[in-house]
Amino acid sequence: MALLLPSSPSPSPPFSPSPLPRPRRTLETPLAISRSPRPHPFRPNPSVGARERVSPLLAAAPQESKWRTRVSFFPSFIKKRGKSREELKEELLAAIAPLDRGADAGPRTKRASIGELEAVNPVKEPLKSDLLNGKWELLYTTSRSILQTQRPKFLRPNGKIYQAINTDTLRAQNMETWPYFNQVTANLVPLNERRVAVRFDTFKIFGLIPIKAPEGGRGELEITYLDEEIRISRGDKGNLFILKMVDPTYRVPV
Repeated sequence: MALLLPSSPSPSPPFSPSPLPRPRRTLETPLAISRSPRPHPFRPNPSVGARERVSPLLAAAPQESKWRTRVSFFPSFIKKRGKSREELKEELLAAIAPLDRGADAGPRTKRASIGELEAVNPVKEPLKSDLLNGKWELLYTTSRSILQTQRPKFLRPNGKIYQAINTDTLRAQNMETWPYFNQVTANLVPLNERRVAVRFDTFKIFGLIPIKAPEGGRGELEITYLDEEIRISRGDKGNLFILKMVDPTYRVPV
C-alpha cells in the first residue's frame, strides 16, 4: 500500500475568493481535543532527541557483535590448530603405500606432506642419536637409479631394499633382495650434525662377488627427519628417501 504523505501547500491563485472568517469560540462551543499523530514507524519523531532515536537493530548491534565474537573464536581456534606429528606421519605413509616404492608416483606426490613432517623433526642432531643405528627398509624414493624404471618391470628390483647405518663406526650399507641381491658398503664422513659425505668402497654382485668401488662412487646424504620408526633423507642430487626401521640391532660389516 503506498504511503500518502502530505504535500506542501501551493500558493493561492491571484483571483481566489477570500477565506471565510474563522468562527469565534464561545463558552458553549466544546473544546476540540488535539490528538498528536501516531509516529510513523519509518519516520523520525521530532520530539525525540537525536541520541534517543536509535534503531532497535542498531541498539542490539553491540550485544550481537559480542555474541558473534565469542562464537567465531572457536572455529578460528580449530583452524589454527595444525596436524600433529603422528597425524602427518600416518597421512604420509598411507599416501606412499600403493606407489611401489615410488615407481608409480606422480611428480607432485605428497611433497607438501613430506615438508610438513620434516618441519616438526624431533631429532635436531641425528648423527648424534642412537635412533639412526640399525637396518632401515626403503618405502619410497625418487631415485631412478634405484627404481630402475627404464627397465621392464620384471627386470627391476622386486624384493625389499634396505639401508643400514652405524654411527659409532661411521659405516653404511645398501642391500637389494630378489632378484639380484646386490650390496654396497660405504664410509661416512660427517659434514655437520645432519649431513654426511658417503664414500662407497665395496660392491657385491649377487651378494657374493666383491668389487672395489670406483673413485667416483661418492655422494652426500642429509637426514631431514628421524624418530623411532621413520627416517627421511635427501641426497645431493635432489633424490628423496623415506625408510622405516626394521632392525635396530643390525651391524654393518667393517
